Amino acid sequence: MREMKDSGIKWLNKIPIGWKVARLKDIIQMLTDYTANGSFGDLAKNVQYLDYEDYARLIRLTDLRENLENSGVYVSEYSYDYLAKSSLYGGEILVANVGAYAGLFCEMPTINMPSTLGPNMFLIRTNPKMLQHYLYYLGNADFVWKQLVQKAMSSAQPKLNKTDVKTTYIIIPPIQEQKKIADFLDAKCSEINALTADIQTQIDTLEQYKRSVITEAVTKGSNPDVEMKDSGNQYWGRIPTNWHLSDIKYLFEIVKRIAGKEGYDILSVTQKGIKIKDISNNEGQVAESYANYQFVYPGDFVMNHMDLLTGWVDCSKLFGVTSPDYRVFRLRDKNNSLNYYKYIMQTCYMNRIFYSLGQGVSNLGRWRLQTSSFNNFMVPVPPVEVQESIATYLDKKCTEINACIDDKQRQLEVLEEYKKSLIYEYVTGKKEVPAI
Repeated sequence: MREMKDSGIKWLNKIPIGWKVARLKDIIQMLTDYTANGSFGDLAKNVQYLDYEDYARLIRLTDLRENLENSGVYVSEYSYDYLAKSSLYGGEILVANVGAYAGLFCEMPTINMPSTLGPNMFLIRTNPKMLQHYLYYLGNADFVWKQLVQKAMSSAQPKLNKTDVKTTYIIIPPIQEQKKIADFLDAKCSEINALTADIQTQIDTLEQYKRSVITEAVTKGSNPDVEMKDSGNQYWGRIPTNWHLSDIKYLFEIVKRIAGKEGYDILSVTQKGIKIKDISNNEGQVAESYANYQFVYPGDFVMNHMDLLTGWVDCSKLFGVTSPDYRVFRLRDKNNSLNYYKYIMQTCYMNRIFYSLGQGVSNLGRWRLQTSSFNNFMVPVPPVEVQESIATYLDKKCTEINACIDDKQRQLEVLEEYKKSLIYEYVTGKKEVPAI
């Protein structure tokens, strides 16, 4: 057992003898961000975001969280040169400074093209007191992250400034111990990440299976022996002979009923259903006033038609209000099955059918389905009794698949918690790297 000493910080307890308590400013050689390159006006004049690959990639938090496997945003060589104060070469520590992820530490990978820092993140390069790679693990330890979150939440919108970062308490082990801990955590975290990736693949397979089950049922029905015909529609292919296609406008009416005052539950459309939003914690987008929000009644469909890539559509079981920018619509014929048409609408999201009909700027999350395109889109219409049988079948089948997915998600959560505790125990010296 190594010898320990009092850290002098109540929530940190004891640390190994030879380790020092300091602040981030003591190990920072450079702390900068996107706006260090010029005023907002000058940045707007000299930097143009491109949605196609050009000279350099602009690195945003969303890119790092997706391992740079997303489509990305790019800049020209001129813009890259203008942003010289925040060029990235690989290995830098990047800290989110705005929004729900404020305080999150990331490490810039080495990529095969020039890259430069995007807005809403700080760039840290360390001095000789600390290995840059070790700082990545230290920054992901709970005791560092919680300090930053607390500072970020002190403003109306979660936000960190450079002083917040510099004054955050850290522990500095001897440099040789930093290397030993970082190497150990690299090996352990690689094992955990491999398990995580395997479970995520299983989840993706289950999600794909669920999509295929839903698509098959809403276009073919549950009777494999039914006679089929060509629908004449590229999206739906062959459908049973006793079905027909109908424009959405003949099945649904779009409604917009403005509340006119506040005090109602705020409803959000999520891929796990329509839920009541907790606006007390100021997380996510917060409106200045909810008086202009529109009513949603049980049985109404709510659709985020503003973002056809990550948005969703569902049938509400709740009463409340939702964004005036969302599309709220309801069945004209109440004899039709709400659940069947819920699955139809969700199929159009899952299979990117609505996306193919959209317009806008997709890489900025503004890929919208215009009202006319929505109203004139044709969907399959089975007899009402068939709608009900399909909905019942899918409710049962999706419940079974979702239970498997939820079990896998819990496994991911356990692994994530284990990784966090592992990092914390070693970067605080609670555990010592075992001798080889």
